[in-house]
Amino acid sequence: MAKKSQTQARTAPKAGRRHPLATVALLLIGLMGTGGAYALFTTTASAETTAADEQLVEEGAKLFAANCATCHGKALEGTTEGPTLLGVGEAAVHFQVDTGRMPLAASGPQAEEKPVQFTDEQIKALYTYVGSKAPGPGIPEEEYLDGEGDAALGAELFRINCAMCHNVAGAGGALTQGKFAPSLAGVESVHVYEAMVTGPQNMPVFNDANISPEDKANIISYLTFLNENPSPGGFDLGNLGPVSEGLFIWIFGLGAIVAITVWLTAKSN
Repeated sequence: MAKKSQTQARTAPKAGRRHPLATVALLLIGLMGTGGAYALFTTTASAETTAADEQLVEEGAKLFAANCATCHGKALEGTTEGPTLLGVGEAAVHFQVDTGRMPLAASGPQAEEKPVQFTDEQIKALYTYVGSKAPGPGIPEEEYLDGEGDAALGAELFRINCAMCHNVAGAGGALTQGKFAPSLAGVESVHVYEAMVTGPQNMPVFNDANISPEDKANIISYLTFLNENPSPGGFDLGNLGPVSEGLFIWIFGLGAIVAITVWLTAKSN
């Protein structure tokens, strides 16, 4: 009898001892509570974001119908007067509208810059609306626009990919049939990046497979350097190269020689 009591005493759980599964249960409860709170928070934030995006899309649809649909179609499908905007992305819309090129002022070889017709909020609504219809290049991230990249590498990339149209100093140049590559002096970094990824006018598209985002940032750094540093050679004559330099020599150099010759002749007489 005494032996049986001792066996029961050994096998009975001690008073106050935590069950082995209690820790696991507490962990599960904690994880479920944390996960539930996170899900509730993210769902609320997502709902607010979605509501804001829907409002932008709605506002953008109204602006598009009033200002763009005549040429680009009510469903962005394009018409004989303008190309489709399906798949052009937010970047293309921001570039064209934020530089004043669109809405187009008059028909011509290419759209030219003019005063911007919309506010920043309206422009955001427009590109959000167009971007919601089909995927395309988005607005570039700020990390690629600060001009803090490798300017020397950017200069090399610019000479290889851009200088044949825009001039090695970004001064721009003439193309065929009345078209032109605009000067890049003073152009905002975001517009330079957007132009590279969307290929406006006669410009080819440089996607990330052609030029990586980091190298696009290096090109922007080179252009930023040109904008912030004066020409080391003095008067730059527009950075247009030997044409403007030769014209300067013919007009002012030879003109000065002719003037001196006339003066010497008149003095001797």
